[in-house]
Amino acid sequence: MKSNDLILTILVSLILNISLLGQFDLEDIVRKNLEKNTEKKVNSSLDEAFDEATNVESDGNASGETSTEKNTNIENNADQTPEVEISHEELKLWSKYDFVAGEKVIFEDDLSIEESGEFPSRWDLLSGSVEVASLDGENVIHFSNNNSIIFPLMDKKDFLPEVFTIEFDVFIEKDGVDRSDFYKIRFFEGTYSSAKIEGKKVNTLDVSWKQIMMGDFGGKTKSYMDEKKNWQPKWKHVALAFNKRSLKVYLGEERIINIPNLGFKPKMFSIGAHYDDRYIKMSSIKNIRVNEGGKKLYDRIMEEGKFVTRGILFEVSKATINGESMGTINEIVKLMNKYPDLKFRIEGHTDSDGDDSFNHDLSEKRAVAINSLLVEHGIDSERLESKGLGESKPVSENTTPEGKANNRRVEFIKI
Repeated sequence: MKSNDLILTILVSLILNISLLGQFDLEDIVRKNLEKNTEKKVNSSLDEAFDEATNVESDGNASGETSTEKNTNIENNADQTPEVEISHEELKLWSKYDFVAGEKVIFEDDLSIEESGEFPSRWDLLSGSVEVASLDGENVIHFSNNNSIIFPLMDKKDFLPEVFTIEFDVFIEKDGVDRSDFYKIRFFEGTYSSAKIEGKKVNTLDVSWKQIMMGDFGGKTKSYMDEKKNWQPKWKHVALAFNKRSLKVYLGEERIINIPNLGFKPKMFSIGAHYDDRYIKMSSIKNIRVNEGGKKLYDRIMEEGKFVTRGILFEVSKATINGESMGTINEIVKLMNKYPDLKFRIEGHTDSDGDDSFNHDLSEKRAVAINSLLVEHGIDSERLESKGLGESKPVSENTTPEGKANNRRVEFIKI
């Protein structure tokens, strides 16, 4: 074979091989692209199916929806309404309560994650001795001796905003004058019973089983005589609301203090227990929360098309509404009576603790419970819808007690 013919033969062979290789490469590429496109179509179909299953129309009808994903109208969908519990007897006691918690949680003490016998990690100690203890199977902050005082650990020294609310529960063991549990809230530094702020003498806010006093302001509860006749150790809910200059303080369901001009702006607070430790053994507090206040409900609705509340509280892992929630419920009833054209979709939200499915179901039941309670208070069921979203739409990280508390919320969406 001539050299030219040999060269030509080699070239032809190379071209054929390259062509074959290219064919295999092309087939491989086509195969992979087909696989990818098929996978995308499958995923897209799954996404569409999921969207259809979870999409809820305004009239409560959606293709493929389940009973827990569906907007629930108490009257029209009674057969699909999740079972809820409302403690009517307790809520009746709080029927005139008008305290409304601030809209954003800035301090929340989750004692369930604390170890018994240790100092509570979210606080610092001014005097005395304090530890986490168990009372009726629940973690509490126990003041081990008289004149023990703690204050919350915050990022800055003067942490109270211009508008704020403070809530906590105190345990009252005895009902006597000298032997009773006695708690002091200080809006100033130190351990004294008074201080000067902005040139004004400021006294401690003193809380006992039957009264709250702050200097010349305060008084006793209306129910204290009946309590004394049928005394038993109990928890009492304390709530404070400060709005630029005014201060309101509640003991249980009763408003005890209403000062239109406090004369100074509180910037911090501490809580102390003062008692005769010969008789008192379990002086304790729990459920401490500080919220930053905000605009009135109607103003928020007009600006944002909704309002968010963290003042409607429930028993742990249940849809049973707590009595102290009635302040917010009463405010919503008053608002809807004043503006009869207002309609709301009530959306329940949870934090990320626990199972996704359980949280979704729980949020649904809680939204339905609120819906039902508003209807019982005279709101037309046609003006309300309810929906549970579980943990699917967080507004804060679920890594801090405050973040979790802000995610546990109820949103009233204008429809």
